[in-house]
Amino acid sequence: MAEVFKKNKLFAVYTALVIVLVLIAIFAPYLAPQDPYDGNMRNVLQPPTPEHFLGTDKLGRDTFSRIICGTQVSLFMTICVVILLALVGGLVGILSGYFGGKVEMILMRVADMMLAFPGVVLAIAIAGILGGSIANTILALLAVGWAKYARLVRSLVIKLRYNDFIIAAQVNGTKTINILWRHVLPNILPMVVITGAMDIGTMMMEIAGLSFLGFGAQPPTPEWGLMLNEGRQYIQTAPWLMIYPGVAIFIVVAIFNLWGDSLRDVLDPRHE
Repeated sequence: MAEVFKKNKLFAVYTALVIVLVLIAIFAPYLAPQDPYDGNMRNVLQPPTPEHFLGTDKLGRDTFSRIICGTQVSLFMTICVVILLALVGGLVGILSGYFGGKVEMILMRVADMMLAFPGVVLAIAIAGILGGSIANTILALLAVGWAKYARLVRSLVIKLRYNDFIIAAQVNGTKTINILWRHVLPNILPMVVITGAMDIGTMMMEIAGLSFLGFGAQPPTPEWGLMLNEGRQYIQTAPWLMIYPGVAIFIVVAIFNLWGDSLRDVLDPRHE
């Protein structure tokens, strides 16, 4: 690993930034100077001061503390979505690509149907039907996004299925589950990891968008998209309520996008 970081200095820098973000998310309750849920009506809509570094919101809650704790909520939701997308889409793709036949036809037609709809619009519709909550937001994005991973994994498995080492394992009587676990999965995993890493920023934006529209996290949860929604009516009198959560989203999404690009260069040298 040390050699990888030496050869790819940008990857080392972005990995360090990602680790910092993860640590902030893990220790957010301890890093926040004040309780993100504790309101004080005497401090309503205060501009940035030494006591309230990024000002306060309409209930007198410390904006900086809510942004710090929002890292935990937003990052948890995003990672859950990406992991579930990779697992569900990967399973469907492996079944379709390896077994083929009617299994492939049915699963891929369902995937085509999901890909035919605009993703964000379908996610809004599903979240609206299920109701606004963190769990329903994750389910809505999972229902929309798994088809992309299924298509990717299927194409990778089809390329592997007729390779000599797969055929040799089949001739030797190796069980299908062992072939998939020992020969197929290790060969498709790098591309799935790259795709998941590059989707973290996108998923975070979509989660923030759903929360902004009222279909995601609900008050008083300190989630960045929800904070933008709560601050939009005060854009002229208290602009910090939208500026700082927006900056937090921009920074985190940019870091993960850059990290995903550098990870692709490390795991897939063909892109160098």
